[in-house]
Amino acid sequence: MAGVHDLIYRTFFKRNSAFVATCFVGAFAFSISFDLATTGWWDYHNRGKQWKDIRSKYIQAGDADEE
Repeated sequence: MAGVHDLIYRTFFKRNSAFVATCFVGAFAFSISFDLATTGWWDYHNRGKQWKDIRSKYIQAGDADEE
């Protein structure tokens, strides 16, 4: 088990450049995953109330008036 910890330390934390790169990649991945999770949650809880859900009703109604 100590070998795994030593490998992780040498790979990600020993050199400052690797540590900073790890922090940036982790922050970027967290940002994307948090954005996807909150967007999914918002869409789930507001289903049927958003423009993307009701757009087809208004577009079809508008096409019938033009003819």
